[in-house]
Amino acid sequence: MDGADCDHVVALKASGVEAFLVAGTPKFAAQAIKKADEIGWKPLFLINYVSSSVSSTIVPAGPEKAVGIVAATISKDPSDKRWAGDAGIKWYREYFAKYLPGADIGDSNYLYGTQQGQILEQVLKQCGNDLSRENIVKQAPSIRGLSLPMLIPGITINTGPDSSMAYTQLQLQRWTGDSWEKFGEVLSAGEK
Repeated sequence: MDGADCDHVVALKASGVEAFLVAGTPKFAAQAIKKADEIGWKPLFLINYVSSSVSSTIVPAGPEKAVGIVAATISKDPSDKRWAGDAGIKWYREYFAKYLPGADIGDSNYLYGTQQGQILEQVLKQCGNDLSRENIVKQAPSIRGLSLPMLIPGITINTGPDSSMAYTQLQLQRWTGDSWEKFGEVLSAGEK
């Protein structure tokens, strides 16, 4: 976020708006968090899923500066202690240690990529021995109730003939200063 972008944060505060949504990448979300804190602005502050990574956004911004920020998620955070005994987290930690040794397990890009691979694996399983383009196109919108190890409980992958969007559910969460705290029920864009 350059000086002009920081000026936008200042201008938004001055305008009296009560809610601020940053739909950007982690670097720019972290800069917006810092600037809002610097000027003492405490609106309802929302960040998009892409920027909800603790290691990529919250830590660079300063965990104490992000208190109260709201984001939606689909996945368990592998760095959150609350999931330490979770079978999905245990699986992901083993997988991560084997295939990505030395990388930052808190970087949600690795997790998202892993989940995309698991969805592709499901499509290929549904194809059986027929890996033709036609069958792949037929199977992709036919995923029902796929629960991946790192998805928040209650969130499943469901595709349909009218939409191939894999993620249609989200869980809201609020940053407490040291972790994300889930609130409310899993939200759904509707069944397919």
